[in-house]
Amino acid sequence: MKLPISPSMKEFVNPKDLAEAIRPDTTLVSIMMANNEIGTIQPIKELAAIAKEKGVIFHTDAVQAMGNLDVKVNDLNVDLLSMSAHKFYGPKGVGALYVRKGVRIDSFVHGGAQERNKRAGTENVPGIVGMAAALKLAYENLEEYNKHLRKLSNKLIDSVMERIPYVRLNGDRENRLPGNVNFSFQFIEGESLLLMLDMKGIQASSGSACTSGSLDPSHVLLAIGLPHEIAHGSLRITFGEDNTEEQVDYIVDNLVEIVERLRQMSPLYEDFVKKGQKA
Repeated sequence: MKLPISPSMKEFVNPKDLAEAIRPDTTLVSIMMANNEIGTIQPIKELAAIAKEKGVIFHTDAVQAMGNLDVKVNDLNVDLLSMSAHKFYGPKGVGALYVRKGVRIDSFVHGGAQERNKRAGTENVPGIVGMAAALKLAYENLEEYNKHLRKLSNKLIDSVMERIPYVRLNGDRENRLPGNVNFSFQFIEGESLLLMLDMKGIQASSGSACTSGSLDPSHVLLAIGLPHEIAHGSLRITFGEDNTEEQVDYIVDNLVEIVERLRQMSPLYEDFVKKGQKA
């Protein structure tokens, strides 16, 4: 059984809303290409075109997209694009910023003339070379890699939605990162779910790595309209090239058992069942 979806939920940036939000004093629009929690892929090309019409510089955070999507800056017509190497199996601690010719930005670190006078200091040459090599490898195998990830993600989504009641898939089913899955389980507290999965050797999260130290529900899920109590029962699982279908089966079997066990300990679920309410 799926959780009801509120008509007010917004998982995509509406181009019309962007056009109305741009003011005469707006100088920059920055929109994430693909969300790191729910995997939603935004219509960047259309959004960038609106910014261009308004004479505003457009930046996209493509950290999640690079190595997962076919990203072409000229096709997207973006002015600025940022990426991080570790997202496509490159070294940690190195990234890149694409700056379209003619776009002028201030120096990030003043002093030396490194990186075209934008960031002073000795360059991390091994990191830069490693990032370039990793990105090249990622795009040489992109189609095969994505096919593998989609197979795993779809198997997980189908199995969980079939075997566990009162669950919601967060993010669009089709227009999402190929290896991203995000669920919300009603009557479940996310932290307990993560601890029990960890005991089974399953690494997952309830939000982004950036907020892993917080016990608050995901601000992304709250922003798309989920109520606090359902957002608190979220689970994010992402797949990589080394994951297998057998591992998906293992995840699902343990999720079924753990969710049922946690719900049996929930007074809210017990009261819900006694009253015969519908979620």
